[in-house]
Amino acid sequence: MSEVTRSLLQRWGASFRRGADFDSWGQLVEAIDEYQILARHLQKEAQAQHNNSEFTEEQKKTIGKIATCLELRSAALQSTQSQEEFKLEDLKKLEPILKNILTYNKEFPFDVQPVPLSFSAHYFSCPFSCRRILAPGEEENLEFEEDEEEGGAGAGSPDSFPARVPGTLLPRLPSEPGMTLLTIRIEKIGLKDAGQCIDPYITVSVKDLNGIDLTPVQDTPVASRKEDTYVHFNVDIELQKHVEKLTKGAAIFFEFKHYKPKKRFTSTKCFAFMEMDEIKPGSIVIELYKKPTDFKRKKLQLLTKKPLYLHLHQTLHKE
Repeated sequence: MSEVTRSLLQRWGASFRRGADFDSWGQLVEAIDEYQILARHLQKEAQAQHNNSEFTEEQKKTIGKIATCLELRSAALQSTQSQEEFKLEDLKKLEPILKNILTYNKEFPFDVQPVPLSFSAHYFSCPFSCRRILAPGEEENLEFEEDEEEGGAGAGSPDSFPARVPGTLLPRLPSEPGMTLLTIRIEKIGLKDAGQCIDPYITVSVKDLNGIDLTPVQDTPVASRKEDTYVHFNVDIELQKHVEKLTKGAAIFFEFKHYKPKKRFTSTKCFAFMEMDEIKPGSIVIELYKKPTDFKRKKLQLLTKKPLYLHLHQTLHKE
């Protein structure tokens, strides 16, 4: 096995485990992201015509079938139907097959077929018109992606598109003596093209200095209204960890996302973050930064020089 193939298999395995972990934790948006990204990588390899591939045609067929199963699990997570679904325990059976793809010679455990890459987005039924949700930064890797900072989100009325699934907000944690809980009300975000954003919502996460999640990720519902240069949310986020238990250097991230009808995916437009020394009762406005989301806070670029910010209000709860 060449070093290139070994590295490729390691990346596939890591992506598979991330998706399954998110799935088991109930972080469905993140699981769908990971499954769809990995499925596209596997489909590309399964259909590759280059001569330097170490995979046989039979192995490519198996890789394509694993991609199909990832798509099926992704569709099942998005489905509101009570039909038979592809379950997580089924998907987990495929991890050793992917890991040992060069030596696997048994019959594939599921009756599926590889689906062409260009056809897969339309092949799998999902209730949101097969919308794709991209992981932070993935849109920068798409060849056909255009710069949206000066343009808009695309023409069209929000009423022309199916409503997005409601948010994934979590309730407040139980109180503990001497410990502080934080409620963050996301009031509004200022954007010069606010009125053009379709189905906008915000993903909230708490990361350490290495960009590792410290709490479950939460999505707000779609914004309540758009007015002039503001998108209004007026929604409360309950931090899923006592403030005193957050690690040094942690930060709370807010990723503004919206649907792009021309490309049929949900994309991150910009992000903001709040560091631990900014946790204090009352209102706060924080700056907006250009995508991709930099969870390590090493290469930050302001979205605009205009006075447009994310407006928040913090409430501390302590017994």
